[in-house]
Amino acid sequence: MNFENTFSYNVDQYTLISHVLSLGFAVMAAGLVYFLVTRGTIAPRYRLTSVLSAVVMVSAFFELFLLYQRWISAFRWDGTAFVQAGTLFSNGYRYVNWSIDVPVLLIQLLVVMGVTGRRFHRAWVAFVAGGLAMIYTGYVGQFHEVERDAPYWVWGLVSTAFFGLLLVLVARIIFGNLARLPESARGTARAVWWLVLISWLLYPGAYLMPALWDSADGVVARQITYTVADIVSKVVYGVLLGIIARQVSVAEGYGPAGDDEVAAPRGGMTDAGGVTGRRGGGGRRGPAGPGR
Repeated sequence: MNFENTFSYNVDQYTLISHVLSLGFAVMAAGLVYFLVTRGTIAPRYRLTSVLSAVVMVSAFFELFLLYQRWISAFRWDGTAFVQAGTLFSNGYRYVNWSIDVPVLLIQLLVVMGVTGRRFHRAWVAFVAGGLAMIYTGYVGQFHEVERDAPYWVWGLVSTAFFGLLLVLVARIIFGNLARLPESARGTARAVWWLVLISWLLYPGAYLMPALWDSADGVVARQITYTVADIVSKVVYGVLLGIIARQVSVAEGYGPAGDDEVAAPRGGMTDAGGVTGRRGGGGRRGPAGPGR
């Protein structure tokens, strides 16, 4: 049993959790539309990253929507607080979802970084095996979070060991292949590393929340932490990988990628309030005045 089921909640605590879960599945739905709409702006050999991002969005949407439904059915208002209604809330659904999403997210990285052949297959096996081991050992440990007995800590440590291994693999894939990317994409690739590192570190923090903050406020903090981590590590991560894929596509001469570059000058207002020229039209002009 998860420690969410051991407390009653005031209106603010209950509402915050229901809202953050609804935000989570709404962002996944928006992400799905984004990745489907923008996939045509990426060269075909890298387009798989947008398709896989869409798969992650569908998977995460259903998981977060189910968690939202479980939350609102697990508690009832008794006139003073939201108390247990007989249905147990479970974070186990998150682990089931991660067993789909984590391998897919890591495969996307291989596609975008241009890893091919035997290196691709070796890295794919390592990512899938390490990712599933990390998730399922954590899944076993979370069943012991209320008692916080030895299995909670042992399985948490085992999961953390695989977590560290995956971070090493991600760093090797990114920094070992930077030279294969055009200069315009290297900064974004480095940003992906920092995004993965920071957002993934939120998950062990949420796992440890029962030990760090054993209260209803701790439950609120945990659900916010989990959901923010999901949004950043799935949606923002997918957007950054799509940007890299688009930048590589431009460098390789794929026309639609260049045509879709929203940051390229096309005329209109600049950040400084001036007016730019048309693409290829000779640079910046002065401010437009009457009759000009």
